[in-house]
Formats: sequence, structure tokens, C-alpha cells
Amino acid sequence: MAAQFGRRLRRGATTTAVAAAAVAALSASQAPGSPLVASEDDQPAAGATPSDDNAASGNSPYFTDLPPLNTPNKPGASVNLPVTGSAESGIPASILAAYKKTQQTVAGTDPACRLPWQLLAAIGKVESGQARGGRVDAQGTTLSPILGPALNGQGFALIKDTDNGAYDGDSTHDRAVGPMQFIPSTWETWGQDGNGDGRKDPNNIYDAALAAGRYLCAGSRDLSLAGDRDRAVLSYNHSNEYLRTVRSWFEYYKRGTHEVPDGTGILPVDLGAGRDRGTGSGRPATTTSPSASPSPSPSPHGSTTPKPPSKPSPSPTNPDGPAGKPSYPPPTPEPTPSQTLAGVKDAGTGELTATAGDAFTERIKVRARNGFGGPLAKVSVTFTVTGDTDAAFDGGKRTVTLATGADGTVTAPVLNAGEKTGEFTVRATATGTSLPAVGYTATVTARQADAIDRTGTTKPTAAPGATFADVEVKATYKGAVAHGVAVTATMITDDEKPVENDKGPYFEDGDGHPVRTLTDLSTDADGKLVLPEIHAGDTAGTYKLRLTTEGGATVVIELTVEAAA
Repeated sequence: MAAQFGRRLRRGATTTAVAAAAVAALSASQAPGSPLVASEDDQPAAGATPSDDNAASGNSPYFTDLPPLNTPNKPGASVNLPVTGSAESGIPASILAAYKKTQQTVAGTDPACRLPWQLLAAIGKVESGQARGGRVDAQGTTLSPILGPALNGQGFALIKDTDNGAYDGDSTHDRAVGPMQFIPSTWETWGQDGNGDGRKDPNNIYDAALAAGRYLCAGSRDLSLAGDRDRAVLSYNHSNEYLRTVRSWFEYYKRGTHEVPDGTGILPVDLGAGRDRGTGSGRPATTTSPSASPSPSPSPHGSTTPKPPSKPSPSPTNPDGPAGKPSYPPPTPEPTPSQTLAGVKDAGTGELTATAGDAFTERIKVRARNGFGGPLAKVSVTFTVTGDTDAAFDGGKRTVTLATGADGTVTAPVLNAGEKTGEFTVRATATGTSLPAVGYTATVTARQADAIDRTGTTKPTAAPGATFADVEVKATYKGAVAHGVAVTATMITDDEKPVENDKGPYFEDGDGHPVRTLTDLSTDADGKLVLPEIHAGDTAGTYKLRLTTEGGATVVIELTVEAAA
């Protein structure tokens, strides 16, 4: 399903010599027996190659800037966070908190994995520049979506839409989403609620970091082992160039880092401040350039020097892009208040009440509003049925995503009550945002009958110790058959205020014990009910059986126990 990629480009202002020196320094820092798994031709390592279909990011493009050669601390020194350090070693506060919280959470549920938060930081740096320098709100959700390019096979993997655009806004192809760049199909399986708000949002750093941690720890991986760590990283993005880049940042962050305010993190040099990581057009595909003259810089392996970066182009067939530097679409202008989604609100939905088995006559309707309070069109809204209920929208769906129209409103499909009575909730949210949801309480009432009568005309009689012939009744509601209506049957006294009679005819429970009240009864599709077997008892006389329906309909039937001959 995924297209195969050639050697990836080293982005940024790094020269071949600096890149070679960085790789050499990284290689020297590895423990014995832990060489780089990638060879010069960038082929996957043996035994560490997941299929492209399983890559968390769909093998989407990534930032390849290397960390500076001067590390924030001496090798082997404490990894406690210093107060200050180089600009590159600073991680925005919310982003760092999410990584460390994930390490703590995973340590409590999967201690054998030994997930280091620095590995999450390295992947977050490479995937999104630490959520574009920490541009997140107080809950850790990105201020605007971080989307990779459409994975349409044009220089990238070909992954057709799997989420109807719910996460990435693209109903034709999938795109990597959020600060950890999950493709929707992977998020559907691995998505987590890392901040405890009841949602699994790939645009939230707490949710995305925990999902990444769970994904990296899949199976029996021990991430304190270099081999398992490499396999985990390659499962995230199937490229040895990607692995080398993540390794370099992992080692860099292990030597020390420090916290910086949200929104002040260092962005990759090939993206200016405020630029999104491919919010629609994405990153260009890369092709391998013709061989260039060798550089005089020494190779980290003592052989030939690394080849210079190949030339990127907007498409695989265009070789005219600037050498050594990828081209990007122009900056996306900041949206005006009239274009900015401020939230969704109720648009006049009435009371949501229905009888069990029926459809709700009222339909939920919401309106998306912009920064001025006016209507906003083409906003994706997700309606979700929650709670202990079997209610669902048409087609049996409990979650439906639709877009608002020109007037800013969208109406949910018809809601069917199901059979379970009681209350449940429907939530309407702006898809992929942390904006407050609109909640609706819906009530399912039991089916009712306003009349119930015995169908036979023969007076029920039985001899002592015998059983009565079947007693059948039929319930109606406004003259129509009342199916599925709850019925209570009770043997009552002949008092002015009848109570349960402890003498005379009786039913039997599952253990064969006499009982004189039954509650788990209901009418069939024809509104009829045949009562369970009625035992006459030993005492002759006339007794009364009262049947009461949900809705208050009542009928009293006389049962005669004849005297012994």
C-alpha cells in the first residue's frame, strides 16, 4: 500500500561535513555492539523492518535538522534538567511535561518496556519540531492543526482515506496528524486519553505522547536495549535516515535539556516561525540527485565521504528544485476572526424524548460560530452517543461526523431510542479541537398501554392441586397493538384495598417455589401475553388475579378453584 522511498534529504543549513561529524560523534557514543543499522545506501536493518502499512506516521516526511555538536552537558554527566542551556536543548513546558508524564504512566503499566522520555522528545522534535515550538493551549492541544501532506502516492505513500476526514479533514487520502504525526488508521487503534478529559485527540500532546509511548512499547520491547529501541523507531517511520536523526536527538537530550515557555521553542531552520508543517500541500517528494564530487571531509566509517543531499522537487518528475534545499509552499496567512472557529452551540434543539423502540421526533442541530459570533461553514462536527444505552443514529452508528452548511448549522441524523429505558447523552464537538462540546440529555421511556383485556370468554376453573388452562391477555394503546409493554401479574385479596394474597392460586419461580407476583412479563409483537402456568392450590374458592401494564391499564381476572368431588 505504501510507496517506497529513496534516500531522504538532510534539511536545513547543515553541510555535508557537519552532518558527517555529527554522525561520527553519535556513532562514538553508542555502546559496543550497537552500530547504526543503516548502511550508506539507506537500506532497512535486518530484523528491524516493519511493513510500511504498520508505520505510525505512514512514513510521512519529517524534519532532518541535526542537533548542535556542542552538547548541553558532558557525556556521562547527570541528566537532571539544568535551568538554562543551549537554545536547541530547550523543550516547551507543556511538551516536556507530556513526555515525562507518559514515561511515568507507561512505567506503571508496562515497566518492562523502560520507556525513556528522551526518546519521545527525539521523535517529537523530528516529527513536528516539538509541536512547532510549543504552540499549544493550556490543555496541551495545538493552536492549529499540524497536518502532513496528503498521502496520495505522489512522491509519498499511498494511503486512501480511513476516517472520512474526521481527524485530518481529508476524505480522499489520509494525512499524518498532530505533534506526533499519527495517521488516522493508526490513531484509531493506538489513540489514548493522556490528559484525562475523556477524549482521544491526536492534536493534544498529552494524548499523542501517551499513544506514541504505547506504540513504541508494543510487544515485548525493552527500550533500554539499543536493538529494541531501533526497531521501535523504525516501526514509527520506516527509514534508516529517520532512525539516525532520531538517535542523534535522543543522545543529545540524554545529556541534558531545560524547560522553556510554551511557544518559544526552536523551530527547524527550514520552516519559519508561524509556518505549519504541511497543513495542506505538504512536503515535497525527494529524488536522488546525480553523484557529485566527493567532499574532502573524512567519512565517519573511514571510507568515502557522504554523498551530498539530493535535489528535492515538488513532484517525482520535476528535477529543477534548488539543490540541497527543499521547496515549500508559501506561508499560510493567519486566519481572520471571521475565519476562526470559536465554538459550536445548540441551534434550537427541542426536548429529546422517545418511547423504547421508536425514533426520536426531534433531531439535534448545532451551529458553528466564528470569532465575531457569526456562522461558519464547512466546519466538521462529530455527534457521539454516550452512556449506558443501546440508542443509536440511523444505520446503528453511535458516532457520526458531518460538516456545517452555509448558515453554519448541521443537523444530526435521526436518533433511534433502542430498547433500554432511561437517560443517555449525545455530545456534539468540533472535530479535532479541544473546544467545549455541546451536551444533550435524551430520555427513553417504556412502551405503554392504555387498555388490557382477557382474550378468552371461558371462566378459568381448576380442581384443587391442578393447574388452570392458559390465560391470555391483549394490550392496546390508543386502539393500536401495544407490543413490548411491561406487565405485572399479582394474586390479590378481595379487600377494599387489595394486597398480595398469600393463599390460593400461585405461580412458580425457577426453583419451583410458589410466588404470587410476577414482574418480568411483556406483550409480544401482537400485543398479546400468555401467562405462565397457574397452579390452583389446595383450597377451594374464588380468587382474583390483577394484571397492570406500563401506562396504568389494569384488568382483574377471577380464578375459581372448585371443591373436591
